[in-house]
Amino acid sequence: MISTVLVANRGEIACRVFRTCRELGVRTVAVHSDADENALHTRVADAAVRLPGAASAETYLRGETIVKAAVAAGADAVHPGYGFLSENADFARAVVDAGLTWIGPPPEAIEAMASKTRAKELMGIAPLKQVTEADLPVLVKAAAGGGGRGMRVVRGLADLDAGLAAARTEAASAFGDGEVFVEPFVENGRHVEVQILADTHGTVWALGTRDCSLQRRHQKVIEEAPAPGLTAELTQDLYEQAVRAARAVDYVGAGTVEFLVAGGKAHFLEMNTRLQVEHPVTEAVFGIDLVALQLRIAEGHALETDPPRARGHAVEARLYAEDPANGWAPQTGRLHRLAVPDGVRLDTGYTDGDDIGVHYDPMIAKAVAHAPTRAEAVRRLAGALERATIHGPVTNRDLLVRSLRHEEFTAGRMDTGFYDRHLPGLTEPAPDPLAPLAAALADACRPARSRFGGWRNLPSQPQVKRYAMAGEEHEVRYHHTRTGLTADGVRVVHADAGLVVLEADGVQRRYEVARYGDRVHVGATALTALPRFSDPTAQHAPGSLLAPMPGTVVRVAEGLTEGTAVQAGQPLLWLEAMKMEHKITAPATGTLTTLHAVPGQQVTVGSLLAVVRET
Repeated sequence: MISTVLVANRGEIACRVFRTCRELGVRTVAVHSDADENALHTRVADAAVRLPGAASAETYLRGETIVKAAVAAGADAVHPGYGFLSENADFARAVVDAGLTWIGPPPEAIEAMASKTRAKELMGIAPLKQVTEADLPVLVKAAAGGGGRGMRVVRGLADLDAGLAAARTEAASAFGDGEVFVEPFVENGRHVEVQILADTHGTVWALGTRDCSLQRRHQKVIEEAPAPGLTAELTQDLYEQAVRAARAVDYVGAGTVEFLVAGGKAHFLEMNTRLQVEHPVTEAVFGIDLVALQLRIAEGHALETDPPRARGHAVEARLYAEDPANGWAPQTGRLHRLAVPDGVRLDTGYTDGDDIGVHYDPMIAKAVAHAPTRAEAVRRLAGALERATIHGPVTNRDLLVRSLRHEEFTAGRMDTGFYDRHLPGLTEPAPDPLAPLAAALADACRPARSRFGGWRNLPSQPQVKRYAMAGEEHEVRYHHTRTGLTADGVRVVHADAGLVVLEADGVQRRYEVARYGDRVHVGATALTALPRFSDPTAQHAPGSLLAPMPGTVVRVAEGLTEGTAVQAGQPLLWLEAMKMEHKITAPATGTLTTLHAVPGQQVTVGSLLAVVRET
């Protein structure tokens, strides 16, 4: 029997594994980088071991260090989570060689399937060796790992070398393996996968299908089970291919076989030899705990001959600290408050007051809704996210709600090109026009404000406040009177520092207000309180390129120096933030007059990287 489990991972998945371990009476051990010293997963574990450093390559990708941590903490088993070393055969061997139980497939199975090139060969599919014009578009893909990292779509032969270089850099940073390969890119197909679970006694379960077509940067955003609209014949084919892949490598434990479905046919993509981020939707539909089953299988127990019966439908949305309207730029900062309504499962690696840093994936949480039908599950999840309290950095919450309510999604007609087609409309600002007024009235009721009654001397003069909302400035005017606060055209029913009730056109609306510095959250709307006068020092020369996020400069375009002529849209340098690479391009055709960025440099939001003087 397993008594103590070390999770060789961080954040949400570590917390999720610990939750099941606690229910089973199994002790838990966390590992953490210096950046994660106070992270939630270190706080909820029974013990924690430091991995010196902050970058993944120094910490969560150091297998020998993690094995030593497990031995030192008295763990007798290691769960890899997903990402990092979860599909690293050498790490699995090191765990076993240390006398510990590996909660995952045999190293040989990982080795056969963890490299996507070898997995395709095993399934009789060969990657492209030579790319010609006729092969375009193609997908450059990391041979190891997943999560959309190390992937680039190439539509022109002239862009192939740059795509290969970027994918190698990103893959090496995320997985410690820079191997990439090239395959045909199937546009606007559906990303469908099959959850499999296998024991050491020869039983393999195919636990239904999942649709993961809504993706950005080849990373999933919304997933659901079962995949809607598949014929019985196609579903059976997916099951048979998935089980065949598992049996081909004598698979043990939980894994996922991924396909691209187009034209009524299933095209094998890869097998992920680990638990997937989206595993909760399968758990909800089948009424099981996949982590508990992983532990039972690792202890040698046999599965039942047949899997449990599926019931209902489940949908999961990944909540990211990112700005979808600004190139999906990751965001950092303090998460002041995170809460969703009852009836929705929330898996998270953060809690109120935690900081979201620059070193790791920007996913904050996963919200999962289960209901008897797909329509009910989608409605429940959209409503819960809309009502969720999320105070902190910019997130993709509004995008998720709009995606779930989009007619293509509700009709089950989505594909992997969904965001390519609909992103502008899904990110179009739709601010509540009363939110700035609610913010101003709540601010006027704050104790430090309400003590000073300057309005008594000038009762006729309106109070004026300015806020930035959805990229625009909004000026608010209201009056202090002997009977309370008033605003033209709006009746103030109630106002205090945390709650404002306004009536406009005969309809009352309640606004819960919270303020953190100059950041104000009014219901689901975020605003920034602006000073009365602008700061004259906050000026930059025309053509200035500012860092859109905190991160590290990983590359500067070859031969780029001050005085170089550049073309509009030309890549100048690349930032790495939260394990993803972000390209910074020339804003106009002209001359590079200033270049501050150098490889390895750490930058903050708004740091001046370069200046291009337009011709």
